[in-house]
Amino acid sequence: MNSKKYINLGRRTALVSFMIGTLIFGLYFVTSNSNLLFLGYGYVVCVGIINLIIFILVRSQSKKDPYHQKKVLQTCRIMLANIPILILYVWISLTLLNNMRITFTNKTGNKLTHINIIGCETEHIPELKPNESKTVWVGVKGDCSISMNYLNNGKQEKETVVGYVTPGMGKTHKHLIDRK
Repeated sequence: MNSKKYINLGRRTALVSFMIGTLIFGLYFVTSNSNLLFLGYGYVVCVGIINLIIFILVRSQSKKDPYHQKKVLQTCRIMLANIPILILYVWISLTLLNNMRITFTNKTGNKLTHINIIGCETEHIPELKPNESKTVWVGVKGDCSISMNYLNNGKQEKETVVGYVTPGMGKTHKHLIDRK
């Protein structure tokens, strides 16, 4: 195999690895589906091994072909660029695992005020008009439950949002405030 084939193989491998990894990460970010985490872990291991083998082949080609050495080494740098991207995706995923992203939707027909989200971390929404939604990120520092209290026509109301959460259990959650 000549150097141009190694260069093309390395660049295609880097690009395809990046695109598929970004797709898995993006789907996880949007859905918080834990199955995508397991898919991502498996993907990182398998693709990491494949990329390592191809990297070694491409790198060894740079020593065999001094004429194309700069381009071959540039391909190695492109392949290595996926490592900091992977680290960023892992960091963001770990952050998401330790946060509940809760979308509150007011279905009471009344404007709600002084909305306090209580539990793992205290958050506040000043008001929610009828059918209005707001998303709040609640950090999960330890085992806890998440509840809320608010004023509905001047009357204090309280309800449970999530009965139990623990670190590593973060996900997206939709909560309808409807008093039913």
